[in-house]
Amino acid sequence: MESPIERIKLSQTAKDQLLKLKRNTKIEQWNILCRWAFCRSLAETASPSPVPIPQDSNVEMTWQTFGGEMADILLLALKQRCHNDGLDTDKETLVKQFRLHLHRGIGYLAGDPNIKRIEDLIEVATKKVRS
Repeated sequence: MESPIERIKLSQTAKDQLLKLKRNTKIEQWNILCRWAFCRSLAETASPSPVPIPQDSNVEMTWQTFGGEMADILLLALKQRCHNDGLDTDKETLVKQFRLHLHRGIGYLAGDPNIKRIEDLIEVATKKVRS
């Protein structure tokens, strides 16, 4: 499945937050942490705030690198989330919503004082998210 999202460039704030997560979890790959963050945001019932997100870091990856073997599933999850939120699934909307969910999820994970190791990240993912 071809993704409308070709390249992903993170904000400097998101990069700094991911560096903290890398230290805590010992997960070295940006793309794996970004997948966790994206899914963490999708699990929230509320839509992400439509805030402008700068692309001012040097962390950049393709959609295929971000998604890996799960790229098609993650794209379908994004489209379903847009549909559930009453949004279109055109390219522009998907790109915008992806960036909002990714950055919100990174903020959630980095701001969680309980995530001090990879096992804590797994625990967050396996318990029901409260709205």
